[in-house]
Amino acid sequence: MDTVISEKALRAFMERVFEREGFAAADAVAIADVLMLADLFGIESHGAQRMMYYHQNILSGSVNTAAKIETVRETPVSVLLDAHFAMGQLAGVRAMNLAIEKAKKTGVGIASVRNSSHYGIAGYYPLMAAKEGLCAFSMTNTGPIMVPTFGREMMLGTNPVAFCMPADPYPFWFDASTTVVTLGKVEVHAKREKPMPEGWTIDARGEICTDAEKMNASILAGEMGGILPLGGAGETNSGHKGYGLAIMVEALTGVLAQGLLSPEMQGAHGDHTSHFFLAFDPGMFGEPEDIRAQMSRYLQMLRSSEKLPGESRIYTPGEKAFESMHRRMEQGIPVEEKTLGELRSIAEALGVEAI
Repeated sequence: MDTVISEKALRAFMERVFEREGFAAADAVAIADVLMLADLFGIESHGAQRMMYYHQNILSGSVNTAAKIETVRETPVSVLLDAHFAMGQLAGVRAMNLAIEKAKKTGVGIASVRNSSHYGIAGYYPLMAAKEGLCAFSMTNTGPIMVPTFGREMMLGTNPVAFCMPADPYPFWFDASTTVVTLGKVEVHAKREKPMPEGWTIDARGEICTDAEKMNASILAGEMGGILPLGGAGETNSGHKGYGLAIMVEALTGVLAQGLLSPEMQGAHGDHTSHFFLAFDPGMFGEPEDIRAQMSRYLQMLRSSEKLPGESRIYTPGEKAFESMHRRMEQGIPVEEKTLGELRSIAEALGVEAI
């Protein structure tokens, strides 16, 4: 059973925890903001549910709370950062802000980061740029959890792609893993003791598995089997396309940043990730207001198009997330029972006020 917690209370709790973990107050606010956007948008796998994972990474030293993010190489349109195992949200915000700054000056800004860690939802960062009137992409590699098409060894990460473009009444906001689902979704099903839909994962024998608890344990242990590429098993339903997209993300993150590749990371939750950010000014192509209006008109055309029998609405990417945010700001955020127990155990371990 879920417990509903107000946005204000959950945000304040996260900030207390990250300050006690050793982060400066401003950094604690920045980290919490990324997690809170996930919970507000209804992306349960990347919000409060991730707190125990971060706590354990800080305790183990795989995340360095005192890390100084270094500029390794820079041009008027690009920058390469070495995060030195900083919290991924801090590296992501720093890199996206640099990309935004460069895009405002030159029309385009590209930032690459290596030696970082899990940075939360990929879609947080392009939204930063959209608020400045820019279009933007964000990508990251992760520890290995995806099996290649026709393979049974985990060799690629969830490797998400996110893109945002200004529009009304909501921006076009797309954030998707190149796996069928993220590991966080498997974890949530395991916590809720619910079977997974068929087609999410394969076991060590290469057979479809719906046992979330079994597969979560197997993936974390680095055994054979794993999560399937977007599209599913084989090529019939285009699983090879998800596989190819995951390699594209790896090329733009681990390869371009000259960091660790997914199969070189330690386990599914392996850190030392690499990120890629690109922001550009639509004003390079015409009046920004005209381009925004054109995008808004197109999205409305999609919403107004013919619906399947029995369906009352067609959504465009991002609509459900923004509607969820408005609703949860007023009504609160549901937190799963086991996740709430984890939050309270973190509070006890750190000696901070519990939620």
